[in-house]
Amino acid sequence: MHVEDLKKVGIDGPTEGKLIIDVYTTWCGPCKAVAPILHKLQGEGLFKLVQVDLDQNRPLGEIFGITAIPTLLFFKDGQLLEKTIEVNGQVLVKRGMMVGAAGESILRAIVDQM
Repeated sequence: MHVEDLKKVGIDGPTEGKLIIDVYTTWCGPCKAVAPILHKLQGEGLFKLVQVDLDQNRPLGEIFGITAIPTLLFFKDGQLLEKTIEVNGQVLVKRGMMVGAAGESILRAIVDQM
């Protein structure tokens, strides 16, 4: 999937470089924990960040079959990552998606492998 395909659900992301789409809800505790980490890493220029409230954008959830939050979607040069990313021997990203929150060191390791 290309990031431009998401324009039909109101998401406009860059087609160059690394992009993370953070799918969250306002009532999700783990979402609130991961957001500051994502903002910090974005501030370091590691990737672009787009945050989408699933309660406000159900069509995005349907496209990706999102059933749990937070869900992070990983794109590189406009394309959803196809590869699997492992950190410490555990598969964390499959088909460009990671479900659940992670700490800063884990997220850095994922971004490094994008």
